[in-house]
Amino acid sequence: MPATTERNFADKKTMSIKKRSWAEPFKIKMVELLKMTTPAQRRKAIREAGYNTFLLKSEDVYIDLLTDSGTSAMSDRQWAGLMMGDEAYAGSKNFYTLEKAVQKYYGYKYLIPTHQGRGAENLLSQSLIKKGDIVPGNMYFTTTRLHQELAGGTFVDVIIDEAHDSQSLHPFKGNIDINKLDAVVKKHGAVKIPYICVAVTVNMAGGQPVSMENLKLLREYTSKHGIKIMLDMTRIAENAFFIQQREAGYSHKSVAEIVREICDLTDGATFSGKKDALVNIGGFLAVNDFETFEEASNLVVVYEGLHTYGGLAGRDMEAMAIGIAESVHDEHMKARIGQVQYLGEKLQEAGIPIVLPIGGHGIFIDAKRFLPHLTQDQFPAQALAAELYIDSGVRTMERGIVSAGRNAQTGDHYYPKLELVRLTMPRRVYTQAHMDVIAESVANVYKNRKKITGLKMVYEPRYLRFFQAQFEKL
Repeated sequence: MPATTERNFADKKTMSIKKRSWAEPFKIKMVELLKMTTPAQRRKAIREAGYNTFLLKSEDVYIDLLTDSGTSAMSDRQWAGLMMGDEAYAGSKNFYTLEKAVQKYYGYKYLIPTHQGRGAENLLSQSLIKKGDIVPGNMYFTTTRLHQELAGGTFVDVIIDEAHDSQSLHPFKGNIDINKLDAVVKKHGAVKIPYICVAVTVNMAGGQPVSMENLKLLREYTSKHGIKIMLDMTRIAENAFFIQQREAGYSHKSVAEIVREICDLTDGATFSGKKDALVNIGGFLAVNDFETFEEASNLVVVYEGLHTYGGLAGRDMEAMAIGIAESVHDEHMKARIGQVQYLGEKLQEAGIPIVLPIGGHGIFIDAKRFLPHLTQDQFPAQALAAELYIDSGVRTMERGIVSAGRNAQTGDHYYPKLELVRLTMPRRVYTQAHMDVIAESVANVYKNRKKITGLKMVYEPRYLRFFQAQFEKL
């Protein structure tokens, strides 16, 4: 990204999607009643959950911002698609519908469905990684890194430095630092690198996008060294929208066109349909070379199911195919990102320290700056997520030292520079009034932040501890 572009972007401070008021490009056809609780009930619930928002019962949650994975509202067309399910064990017609959608919108030749994104991560890792391999990527993601490690690989972070600075206004903080990557290749040799893992709208950096310019430079580099690029394309439509809005030469292109251009620069991808594709379950591995496809097709039978259903019902594949098409509608993405932008600007007005620029799938509160009196060993992001729930019944999640886990060799905590609380926005679920409630709750907790105490971990599972760890107040 040229310095002038970044400087112009920084001068704006925030990016408004539209100057005039806007509304969601849909109308509500069905509602789900929410349970209202008292602060006393919420204190009891979070204590019984070990101060881990993942262990709360959903019925005790008012506004659920835990994740955007599988929590979106499906459209009337998707619900109709469920009735089109062909539940044959082999050769379901819904598989071929999904295959056509992937080929049309993403361009990959071969498709292997999986029950969700981490199933695809496992197949990719088992197919391509050998013991001792190095897998560079633009910041780790929890399940991705674990599957790479279980296959015998070692993840190396090659994201640009700005990604680790919550206040940097670089418009594409998800970019790969080509110099860092080159140092890894020179140290280990291209033969030890099965692929480079590129995530779009990088989750752990605050939903920050990758520029098309960076992807083109990466493709040029990997072509010279014979290295594959494998895309974590879970939120690719969001990344495409940011390219459309922020990168020179793309304002006239549709989200669908930009999505396809991103995919065409890579060799394959893992995908969680539970995000962009607006379904409650499902994912896939898609690749262009037959050898990788053949190996993964064999492994999917072991881990997921036959290669034409991969752990999914036919109706789930049909709904995902429809969701893929809906995900690249420009008006849908304007509303999706616009709602996140709206909440982020409300929090900025209240003086809340958040990751900037405002990202794609949620708002990320900087817990280190929110709770400067707590050390990282006192799990400030985990403590803050618990306090937000107590205040209003809003469920968020930690993205910091707990999510980072431990070094498999030394057993020591990883200490990420970013200690964040993620307010993740389900698609097509909440209204602007819900955003106002959330903003008021965060502001109230911020006003009383000096009273918040840290936590100590009293139970730690072996893998992906943030899902099941339990804590007590210090």
